[in-house]
Amino acid sequence: MSDKCDFGLIGLAVMGENLALNIESRGYSVAVFNRTTSKVDDFINGRAEGKRFRGCHSLEELVGNLAAPRKVMLMVKAGQAVDEFIDHLIPLLSSGDVIIDGGNTYFHDTQRRTQYVESKGLLFIGTGVSGGEEGALKGPSIMPGGSEKAWPLVKPIFQSISAKVGPNHDIPCCEWVGPRGAGHYVKMVHNGIEYGDMQLICEAYWILKNALGMTSDDLYQVFDDWNHGELDSYLIEITRDIFSVVDPESGGHLVDTIMDTAGAKGTGKWMSQLALDLGVPSTLVTEAVYARSLSALRDARIRASSKLAGPSGKYEGDRKPFIEQVRQALYASKIVSYAQGYVQMQAAAIEYNWPLDFGSIALLWRGGCIIRAVFLERIKEAFDADPKLENLLLASYFQEATAKAQDAWRNVIATAVRLGIPTPAFSAALAYYDGYRSARLPANLLQAQRDYFGAHTYRRIDRPGVFHSDWLRLRR
Repeated sequence: MSDKCDFGLIGLAVMGENLALNIESRGYSVAVFNRTTSKVDDFINGRAEGKRFRGCHSLEELVGNLAAPRKVMLMVKAGQAVDEFIDHLIPLLSSGDVIIDGGNTYFHDTQRRTQYVESKGLLFIGTGVSGGEEGALKGPSIMPGGSEKAWPLVKPIFQSISAKVGPNHDIPCCEWVGPRGAGHYVKMVHNGIEYGDMQLICEAYWILKNALGMTSDDLYQVFDDWNHGELDSYLIEITRDIFSVVDPESGGHLVDTIMDTAGAKGTGKWMSQLALDLGVPSTLVTEAVYARSLSALRDARIRASSKLAGPSGKYEGDRKPFIEQVRQALYASKIVSYAQGYVQMQAAAIEYNWPLDFGSIALLWRGGCIIRAVFLERIKEAFDADPKLENLLLASYFQEATAKAQDAWRNVIATAVRLGIPTPAFSAALAYYDGYRSARLPANLLQAQRDYFGAHTYRRIDRPGVFHSDWLRLRR
């Protein structure tokens, strides 16, 4: 190995280790540092043994072992730790060097850090990295944003380590997203769509299990079939696999022994909150977050289950057609989930002056990441056909797909309601679809109510201007 390393990485938890190993495997030499220096020694003497790594016990040593322009990536817990490392690195680096934050960072922090680091004569990248531990090692989806001058310096490394797609597996799932916090915002939307996708799959599972009494073996076959069609995706694939796993202790299926309380790391909540700030209805991720919150109230739900009345029973119709209807409902709802995510990104691009390429973003998600799916190629085609596409639902392919699924979609939700099976995400998807396709909504009455009690005024459909009425005096 030459005197200087090509890349520096700070943070040797599993994601950091795997990403470092991925970078080294593509022909680059890597200097590594961890605040707990024993982890550096363990890594160098373990998984990194015999490879092009240099273990460092201080930031000064790390920086001193890097070739200019230096590229230092932080794989540490989002928040204060990132700011602390940036402050420690700045005096050690030179003009044109690059600091990279690869954590799940709130995009406003990346906006702030980009401005701060650039004010010191350095460059900053805030990048989303999706794909979990396996993706970090074998090829993640990478969504970089920040200082545009930094992109040519890291592009060869990032694109070499990213997942590859296309007929020849040579199209990297990594491209420049945009300035300042754009990369982390797009990663946040990815995670929000992931929340929605997972909740929709869980609802499909719950309908099949409770309405049809399907076993895990039955469900394995259904999800295997689904993974060979329109729903072909990583999440459908792993869901299928989950139904095949037997618990070695009980002898039953492992999924049935898992407590029904779900956790969250916050990115779904961020997307929902920021959607409210922008005034866009990202209802699926919001319902998915709330579904996790409700699942966490397990003790309360158990108490309520013995006191609150509701229907129960099984679906009495033909089993096979109903399974196909659930598949269609899942696909249509998935389309709405992505449509909402893209509407939010479009609104954010205007709000923060980011020149986002929405077709390119779809390509970033085709491999490596959790929401990777064949379906994403259709999104790329839609934005290629119309870069100013207002809503994915208006693209011809998605218009036809949702129209085809209409009857099935409505019947599945109606059946779930009749049987007392909760489907908050399915229902939110259909409600958004019906609301979006409605030329008129009941907000006229809402505006009348607001004007009645608070003199908030209203506009009319028959002439311009802003109006207020004395509703009490005008009553007949």
